[in-house]
Amino acid sequence: MNNILNINYEKHLLDNGLQVILYKDNSLPIVSVNLWYKVGSAYETKGKTGFAHLFEHMMFQGSENVKKEEHFKYVQEAGGSLNGSTSFDKTNYYETVPSNYLDMALWLESDRLGYMLQGLTQEKLDNQKDVVMNERKQRYDNQPYGRSWEILFSSVYPESHPYSWPTIGWMEDIKSYNLDDVKNFFKKYYVPNNASLVVAGDIDYEKALESVKKFFGEIPKGSDVEHPPKQNSKITENKFVTHEDNVQLTRLYLAWNSDHLYGTDDAKLDLLSDILTGSKNSRLYKSLVFEKQIVQDISAFQYSADLQGTFFIIATAKPGVETAKIKEEIFLELEKLISDGVNDDELSRSVNSYKSSYIYSLQNIEVMADHINNYNCHLGEPNSFVYDLERYNQVTTKDITECVKSYLKQPFVELIISPKPQEAK
Repeated sequence: MNNILNINYEKHLLDNGLQVILYKDNSLPIVSVNLWYKVGSAYETKGKTGFAHLFEHMMFQGSENVKKEEHFKYVQEAGGSLNGSTSFDKTNYYETVPSNYLDMALWLESDRLGYMLQGLTQEKLDNQKDVVMNERKQRYDNQPYGRSWEILFSSVYPESHPYSWPTIGWMEDIKSYNLDDVKNFFKKYYVPNNASLVVAGDIDYEKALESVKKFFGEIPKGSDVEHPPKQNSKITENKFVTHEDNVQLTRLYLAWNSDHLYGTDDAKLDLLSDILTGSKNSRLYKSLVFEKQIVQDISAFQYSADLQGTFFIIATAKPGVETAKIKEEIFLELEKLISDGVNDDELSRSVNSYKSSYIYSLQNIEVMADHINNYNCHLGEPNSFVYDLERYNQVTTKDITECVKSYLKQPFVELIISPKPQEAK
């Protein structure tokens, strides 16, 4: 197993600070170009939220040599695919194309890194502000349970914490974006020395590096970027939040502070979530869905981020069932886990389930490239596949019990989203 996951690669540092990782896999004639910028919504400030996500849109609006929407046109006409994503901690862009189109993909990414501002206009900004505001309305304000995550994170973390606002930004902040704000954000964070480029797939190392240098090498280095420090924010007392929404069923959310990405307990909390709700035989699923039949569905997961983590348990109530009853049963199951412990078979199933889905996902070169960039940006070592998986192999049954004691016995946030009262006709 270790031999499969112990990859060969080349890592280079260009004079302008761009980190370049090349990974060769000639099994299929495709290549994935994956570019991470070490900036997400955690790099914003109160009153100026949503810039990182805005740039996920703006970066497809054209640059000096690429007209608006042409980025999509070039890649799709080549038979490729592309997208981008924004989180608290990073923004990334990626294209997967036939390998003979590698230079095209590199040119497209380099043009918007080096020459984005030349193509930025007030008209484009206003257009994308409208797009983002509409996205916010559709995905958050008008979506059933759509505001749950921003309510939760703004309750789990104090106003000053960079995870307390949503990645998409607050609506009033989006409305107030101006061209100078946007340009300054780009100049500060969209620089080669704040980026990591992975080229993975059907490549020749020497030719790929030559192409990267050709397209990215002349882009000037920016100022050093200051990254937010690790946080240790704590919920000091239980918080109870209610929100009425256009939903059919009441949903209960429980959230606790937890460990950060690749922290000591991060993998343990992943396995705990699987033991609680990962299968039909998992503890909370079996008890609350099948045996007691008080919830429609239930899930748990560890949200791992750079600065801090959050552990969630979410349950949708069956009609007529009070959330107080659901919460009581959840905490009874957690107490039972502490008193009885986790058995070896239970832990082994969770570990094997995680390992199989992880290894299966690596058959996709796009996923492989993203893992390599993730490891490079967070761990400084692109070849961290074995290390990552070994974290799960090393977890013991006692570790799971201790995690429940350490995290889920602490103060928490409870959010209840319930149906709006029906208006009288």
